[in-house]
Amino acid sequence: MATGKRSRPVAGFFGDFPERLAGDRWQPLLDVFETEKAVVVRVELAGVAREDLRVSVDAETLHIRGVRRPPEHSEALERLHQMEIAFGPFERSVRIAIPFEREQVSAHLEDGYLSVTLPKRPSRSIEVQS
Repeated sequence: MATGKRSRPVAGFFGDFPERLAGDRWQPLLDVFETEKAVVVRVELAGVAREDLRVSVDAETLHIRGVRRPPEHSEALERLHQMEIAFGPFERSVRIAIPFEREQVSAHLEDGYLSVTLPKRPSRSIEVQS
């Protein structure tokens, strides 16, 4: 029976995955906000180790890549009742429309959140001549 949608054999067991879990990568949730001095990107990455993260800047795009590894279980799982937490590789890219100092970008992982701070480039005054 063709329904026009791609067949998902595990959907019968787990239901349909949300879009952020579909495919071979998942997408962590993120917030982008601006302060007086910087643009800050905060990404929800519970369970991701610092050594499994890569943050880079290419022109005006911030790239965040990594992997969340499944936890080790002390006992073999007998039955899975619900599965909502995504594991495996992830990737997010965000275009930052505000000019920022690429050489001064910093990243900090704490309490399951990655905060990337992109300091704003100071505005330049242009003298008008007559």
